[in-house]
Amino acid sequence: MATRKGYGGKTVYGARVGILMLDTRWPRPPGDTGNALTWPFPVLYKVVPGASARVVIHEQGRGLGPAFLKAAEELVKDGADGITTTGGFLAIFQKDLAAHVNVPVASSSLMQVPLVQRLLPPGKRVGVLSVQGNRITPEHWDAVGAPHDTPVMGTENGREFTRVMLGDTLDMDYAAAERDIIEAGDELLRRHSDVGAIVCENHNMAPYAAALNARLRIPIFTVYTFVTWFHAGLAPRDFGYPGSSERSLWRER
Repeated sequence: MATRKGYGGKTVYGARVGILMLDTRWPRPPGDTGNALTWPFPVLYKVVPGASARVVIHEQGRGLGPAFLKAAEELVKDGADGITTTGGFLAIFQKDLAAHVNVPVASSSLMQVPLVQRLLPPGKRVGVLSVQGNRITPEHWDAVGAPHDTPVMGTENGREFTRVMLGDTLDMDYAAAERDIIEAGDELLRRHSDVGAIVCENHNMAPYAAALNARLRIPIFTVYTFVTWFHAGLAPRDFGYPGSSERSLWRER
């Protein structure tokens, strides 16, 4: 007869993904990485003190490395089997994070770019929408394995989205933020007609993905698509077996 045993070593069970949070105050609607209602599974959160969006984006996270490593380590001790973040620009910490915590790390939505490129037909390529397009550097592209000439359009010329992210404001006009993202998408396709899919760098853009898809009529990949895929590997769905006796035999092998 099959034995049934449990194995310890964690503090919290059932939350496979740990999320490293920037230290921010802006509103986070459902769809945003930092809203727990976004996820169809439990998650763990840990705020990284002093990690503002401005430092991460404009200064490439200068001086924040040790704080991110410590927070990631604490999430793993709490029970996380994999780590993600709330910022696409945090790709620069991918290698260090994975080496430090020794669990899978999905630091940036930009990591989807090489995979999405392989999905597209000949003559099409991936474009990227970013909260600050001119701040993505060769170091970021190298960290995610994406081409340096990947087309990028930022929302920094808009009225609301980038203002809120970089200013860390307490209020946000969601309709205005959506317009900024859609206009950036329009401009990306106007400049690069060969773009066949978009990856959203910013981990706060998922709430607007459906509107962007309806406007542009191309696939939109966000941190939500990335982390739900990531979680599916950490906690594979149990489809069961035809009969309980057969399942017991399978487990005994």
